[in-house]
Amino acid sequence: MLRSLRLNRPLAAKHLRACSLSTKGKKAAASLGVVRLDYDYPPAPGDIDSPESYGYDVFYRAVPGLKFEMCQHAVPKTGTPLPDDVMKGFVEAIKYLDQEKNVSGITADCGFFFNLQHEARKHTKKPVFMSSLCMAPTVAAAYAKDELIAIFTANSTSLEPMRDLIKEECGIDPNDKRFVVVGCQDVPIFGKAVAEGTKVDWEAVTPHMVKLAQDTVKANPALRAIILECTELPPYSDALRAATGLPVFDSITTSNAFIASMQDNPRFGANDWQENWDGEQDEYKLGQNLSAEDKAKLQSK
Repeated sequence: MLRSLRLNRPLAAKHLRACSLSTKGKKAAASLGVVRLDYDYPPAPGDIDSPESYGYDVFYRAVPGLKFEMCQHAVPKTGTPLPDDVMKGFVEAIKYLDQEKNVSGITADCGFFFNLQHEARKHTKKPVFMSSLCMAPTVAAAYAKDELIAIFTANSTSLEPMRDLIKEECGIDPNDKRFVVVGCQDVPIFGKAVAEGTKVDWEAVTPHMVKLAQDTVKANPALRAIILECTELPPYSDALRAATGLPVFDSITTSNAFIASMQDNPRFGANDWQENWDGEQDEYKLGQNLSAEDKAKLQSK
């Protein structure tokens, strides 16, 4: 028969000291770096560009001249490379977030930055997850081959040019029958606002997004999970979870997963080795942290 082991007080104190590291030289609190398009808009809570979306520090860096269409068409091998000056700004953004802000991981505020994932990795050893599609292999591995996963994107036709890249980077084929690609371009209010770069009334959009998800589930009884590829879709994640009962993965849950891998777990193991987050986000305006010369190159002012 096994008996529970009770530590006497001296042994217990020794055990606690072994699990608690010195307060000297604590690691910084985990933080996220976000590379931003040259695109200024009022993000809703849940949007990747809203600091309110995170329970840890987030730092931003915009790339002057990098517009949505430019990022969309920068598909490696088959697309249009970024102009040299814009690519230089992108590399500087990665280095700034890595070296000056010492972030724990790097993402971006548009799913099309996935086209630049390979370039970003050349300039940092920190994890780079430019799209929530980085979670697709894990999500796919959790279900059987005949179970389906929906990928919601701002525009369903936009993923096709990225198909080979997604296969190479993620090991999945978005055209595989187990992936149901759902375009949100026809969702009332949302599609037009995203296309025009205007503010999205997320509360007005929510019932329409919920209906789209419910219709998708109804049409695909074997659907088991939803991945929101567009970075402006996370504000609807909770509503989709509540309406469908399915797990919903997005750019915020992807960031959370990577940042959690760099955070102290206070429930067990070594303690006191990392600074606590102070609960306050730095204010950010597009172009902040750029030199006066680079700020002058911004097209969104």
